[in-house]
Amino acid sequence: MTDSDLADVWRREAPHVLAALLRKYGDLGDCEEALQDAAEAATTQWPHNGLPDNPRAWLITVAARRLIDQARSETSRVRRERLDAARNPQVFDGPLAYDRDDTLRLFFLCCHPALTRPSQVALSLRSVGGLSVEQISAAYLVPARTMTQRLTRARTVLRQAGARFDMPSDNDLPDRVSAVLDVCHLIFTEGYARTSGEQLQDIQLTTEAIRLVRQLHDALPEHAEVSGALALMLLTQARSAARTNAAGDLIPLADQDRTRWRHDRITEGVALLEKTLPRGHVGRFQLQAAIAAVHAESVTYEETDWLQISLLYDMLTRVAPSPAVTLNHAVAVAMAHSPEAALAMLKPLSDDPAMSRHHRLYAVRAHLLDLNGDHEAAQEQYRLAARLTSSGPEQRYLNSKLSS
Repeated sequence: MTDSDLADVWRREAPHVLAALLRKYGDLGDCEEALQDAAEAATTQWPHNGLPDNPRAWLITVAARRLIDQARSETSRVRRERLDAARNPQVFDGPLAYDRDDTLRLFFLCCHPALTRPSQVALSLRSVGGLSVEQISAAYLVPARTMTQRLTRARTVLRQAGARFDMPSDNDLPDRVSAVLDVCHLIFTEGYARTSGEQLQDIQLTTEAIRLVRQLHDALPEHAEVSGALALMLLTQARSAARTNAAGDLIPLADQDRTRWRHDRITEGVALLEKTLPRGHVGRFQLQAAIAAVHAESVTYEETDWLQISLLYDMLTRVAPSPAVTLNHAVAVAMAHSPEAALAMLKPLSDDPAMSRHHRLYAVRAHLLDLNGDHEAAQEQYRLAARLTSSGPEQRYLNSKLSS
């Protein structure tokens, strides 16, 4: 059994195992630790003994034993459960044999109203999405140590709030749906452009994010932002096959072979958007999807309607401002108006300590300087960007700009 096989089984089964443990034992922090112990046991035993007939039941059993063993009180109930687990190592009936997909339910649990939005999303990404602390801290532009502390506090808050594995009330649902969309979008973003490693994309992550948002859309078909998020992911992932060459090197949008784009996904995404936009309030995912649709429907890069994209970014800046929005907006302004105007937009980001460590600021500035004819200054910015990124494909691309 290969490491890749183990990773596939783990990614598929971990949410179900965690949900089963939470139903019986309740505490997220304890259940996560037990799940990690089960994962370590699987990593040691499965390559030698083979994959169990029921990997989910095996993981639940091992994790449950860990939770039973750590229980403070040696009551008769605890003794009975330990004995049952020993007698039936791969058979779990009742609540723990719950087979449906629990990933979204776990997201709703982690997005508990006792937590702040950043903590809701970060905890969901770590506990359920399986992203590393380094990946999450990169998304939030904070050091990994800070993110670890934030996650620890979030688990403590949930324990003190007595959070259970329950779906939110009707009153809580809108806020939690919004948080879950943030989680799914960040999972998609990490899959579409990995923060580190030798692969630009993780198709499994983008596919999983789309699958989860589809489920949410099936449950809430009239929710405009759910529709917008699904449209955005479909329109964006449609370009995946054209984003790298055979060697795995990055191909920028301007140079992509658009015949390799998934036009079925483009058609589905545009249809969703056309159905959603006339409803009234337009949120950030709908606006991002509209921008993606303009790109997707442009036959060539040269025919891109940059003025329309720039206007959409104007709206997005008012609805959901962020450094990432500013960077993308600046590129659109450079193409629609002038590189000078775009460079001026980046000045506030230079004063942001978090952005000063982010390679995209320097990469975008380098691109704008190149467009403006200042190639020497652009070279220095490309050099800084290449030094700061942890992504192999991005680093190779940025270094290639130094020799061009």
